[in-house]
Amino acid sequence: MKSRIAFSIVFVLVAATAFAADKTASPPDTQKPSVAPVLSEAQKSFTTMKSLAGEWEGPVTVADAPEMSGAKMHLSLRVTSRGNALVHEFQEAGTPLDATKYDHPVTMLYVDGDQLTLIHYCDAGNRPRMTGKMSPDGKTIEFELKDISGSTEYHMHHSVFTIIDANHHTEDWTFMMQDKPIHAHFDLQRKN
Repeated sequence: MKSRIAFSIVFVLVAATAFAADKTASPPDTQKPSVAPVLSEAQKSFTTMKSLAGEWEGPVTVADAPEMSGAKMHLSLRVTSRGNALVHEFQEAGTPLDATKYDHPVTMLYVDGDQLTLIHYCDAGNRPRMTGKMSPDGKTIEFELKDISGSTEYHMHHSVFTIIDANHHTEDWTFMMQDKPIHAHFDLQRKN
């Protein structure tokens, strides 16, 4: 008889414990759904820029220096640093990857606080830093000069990226040569 009473007490305790645990757990259908984080304007702009990752080629037009026009350029855009940076590398198409003999500027894009930031590691030996803003239609991101490390005699001053579609975008870069602006327009088609 004592064993039946002990068994009944154990059964009631186990059942009560299970019932109490079930009451504290939230049923799956009443849990709150996860909410996507709200992106800042800089983060939205950066996400748009990252959509350009890949290999691109196209001609350059330099109205201020026609002898520089017509060259076919190759652009590599690569997302790196766990998605926190975008590497932009230009070179003339068909030239070896040898930055000691050929122009090969590298530009890094990233979000710094509430700003989309671009640092251009220029073949002129300086590093202009620009901040960007996306147009209301989300197709253009324009970068304005913030400051420069190194010589200011020759430097990249301004850039505009315009997305035509997933396989076509243009870039407009303004280079300052002793306070004289030189504008270059790149019409780029996706290669992969």
